[in-house]
Amino acid sequence: MMKTVRVISGRGVPLKRSDVDTDQIIPAEWLKRVERTGFEKGLFSTWRDDRNFVLNDERYAGASILVAGKSFGVGSSREHAVWAIQQGGFDAVIAPSFSDIFRNNCGKNGLIVVELNEQTVAKLWQIIENNPETEIMVDVERLTVEVPSCGISEKFAMSADTQNRFLNGLDDIAISLKHEARISQFEKTRPSWF
Repeated sequence: MMKTVRVISGRGVPLKRSDVDTDQIIPAEWLKRVERTGFEKGLFSTWRDDRNFVLNDERYAGASILVAGKSFGVGSSREHAVWAIQQGGFDAVIAPSFSDIFRNNCGKNGLIVVELNEQTVAKLWQIIENNPETEIMVDVERLTVEVPSCGISEKFAMSADTQNRFLNGLDDIAISLKHEARISQFEKTRPSWF
């Protein structure tokens, strides 16, 4: 079961890169793991070798909202990218655009994706760089992103099904179990040779 999410609030990290693919988020060598934990060590691991990479900047330690450039999460459909971002301490990713597969994987795994226009993302980068302590609020009920200290309030889109998942903490199994009585009835009437 996913955790219920109505509002998240946290500091941001300005990942000023576009066309970030899933292999950059979590390199292929990390896909050999059999468990679903420990992926935070592989998060952007190739880029982490550069001491000037933004996630190596102590000012952003503990931030929980990743603010990235357009076309975030392109490439392969690996869920590991979502797990790595979550295990790296992030509850949401804000960007001008996302790969459809990545967006879908995020919704099913409890990572909020927020699509805002490029101008708003650039403004967020500037605000975060000038004051890394700035709080960003993502409201899943009202579908808004707010930075109260700067007067920013922007609407974003989310499918009703995905919003329902977050507001009620429903993963695919929990959604299936809502139909448990009907499934059980079907199983009782199904021929035994099935």
